[in-house]
Amino acid sequence: MPKTVARKSAKAKTTPYDVAEHLRTPEEMAAYLDAWLDEAPDDTAGIAKALGNIARAKGMTQVAKDAGLSRESLYRALSATGNPSFATVLKVARALGMKLHAEAA
Repeated sequence: MPKTVARKSAKAKTTPYDVAEHLRTPEEMAAYLDAWLDEAPDDTAGIAKALGNIARAKGMTQVAKDAGLSRESLYRALSATGNPSFATVLKVARALGMKLHAEAA
């Protein structure tokens, strides 16, 4: 019967995935938000978080300034637990250089 050798396993280091690091162009940002709106239209917290990820990719300080909001309130509104008003969503979309549009379902 073969002997089993205990091996000391190397622990892999992992880092959390941050989608904001991969949103580089306006087209990628728009496609990301569009995917959320298509795939999870009732997930308001997820959509707000998606807007937050795009804002972080563009630079939260500049987006907050362009939207006329404080950086802290923008982080809070676009967090996973945030519940931004529709006015805030429109301001942020405009600050991100995005347009919201509607189509027949």
